[in-house]
Amino acid sequence: MDDLVIAGRHFKSRLMVGTGKFASNEEMVAVLQATRCEIVTVALRRADFTNLCDNLLKHIDLERYLLLPNTSGARDAKEAVHLARLARAAGCEPWVKLEVTPDPTNLLPDPIETLKAAEILVKEGFIVLPYINADPVLAKRLQEAGTATVMPLGAPIGTNKGLRTRDQIAMIISQAIVPVVVDAGLGAPSHVAEAMEIGADAVLVNTALAVSPHPVQMAAAFRKGVEAGREAFLAGLGDQREGAEASSPLTGFLRN
Repeated sequence: MDDLVIAGRHFKSRLMVGTGKFASNEEMVAVLQATRCEIVTVALRRADFTNLCDNLLKHIDLERYLLLPNTSGARDAKEAVHLARLARAAGCEPWVKLEVTPDPTNLLPDPIETLKAAEILVKEGFIVLPYINADPVLAKRLQEAGTATVMPLGAPIGTNKGLRTRDQIAMIISQAIVPVVVDAGLGAPSHVAEAMEIGADAVLVNTALAVSPHPVQMAAAFRKGVEAGREAFLAGLGDQREGAEASSPLTGFLRN
């Protein structure tokens, strides 16, 4: 299958995985292996980036995975920028998943503060992957600011409700000049397949894997869903029709 390219870097996998909520670090490692992902997100507030032998980070093979620090928990642009700078100062690559979520109840991203932080971080040389509402106008503004991707939500974080914002995501994809990564709310392999079928470049999943009774088996299922969805997009889906149409011609059938 074709590569995912972000900021000139090539990846074979189009499935990114978060590291929260797993029952143990060993389970997390097994899930990462089953997904065959290459990009792994870690919350800066959860890991000690000043010590890459931190209990969580020591389980992530940095030769195998691109570590994508995220600014989860940042309430405004100032906090998000500070967290990103801390990760870079600790020796991480200048890649950051930008999240600004001031309301701890709904965890929806703040569009104004996200754009403000993105503009600052891009100017400082960061490769910025911003998490946003499925807002085509904001997505366009972020791309113009120089972000490496846009990451619209499918549904609110952790809800597993699927692609509730499908129409808006399709609009974002239609005007995108950078990869579109659907992030948040994807709870089943069919959800990620649907996102890929409509042209998303990648997806990011965490909760659906971590809360499954069988996380490793679910991880493999999500990997297959991403691969199937991408192949279907590349092959080209058939047009939808209002009326029925026989798949075989009826001329000459029985009496005719």
